Amino acid sequence: MKAVLSIGSNVGDSLAHLQSVLDDLGDAATAVSAVYSTEPWGGVEQQDFLNAVVLVEENNTDCWGWLRRGQSLEQAAQRTRLQHWGPRSLDVDVVVCDDVRSDDPELVLPHPHAHERAFVLVPWLDVDPAAALGAVPVADLLAALPEADRRGVRRTNLVLVRKPS
Repeated sequence: MKAVLSIGSNVGDSLAHLQSVLDDLGDAATAVSAVYSTEPWGGVEQQDFLNAVVLVEENNTDCWGWLRRGQSLEQAAQRTRLQHWGPRSLDVDVVVCDDVRSDDPELVLPHPHAHERAFVLVPWLDVDPAAALGAVPVADLLAALPEADRRGVRRTNLVLVRKPS
């Protein structure tokens, strides 16, 4: 299945944490956005994040498989869940997975907050300019966000490298 993964980090070596995702995904990662520096979302005082979006596809991995793989990567990065929307070494969110819809509390698809998070929408458009969340173009969702939210997502010169397997 195809999926869109949003990855972020603001604890430790954030770039290395993001790169670890690509290293693990190998050929399943079909595209990766630029790396963005983004202001924290959710009202918790903390340092800025590094964020990116990765497009993935693997025939034998379903939506739950992408969730479990992301959780495994978070554990490898020693992520702790001490504070809702707090700092984290690595966050891997499944934004969409093919056209699957799920209201399971562990895997809500599409991601319930993706449409209001510039740090997801900007890099997603970077890697897929024609992206849509359901029937709504991601570009339209981004344009509907407050200017301050869009300004808070800044492209960096940092690069994530897809390594051949």
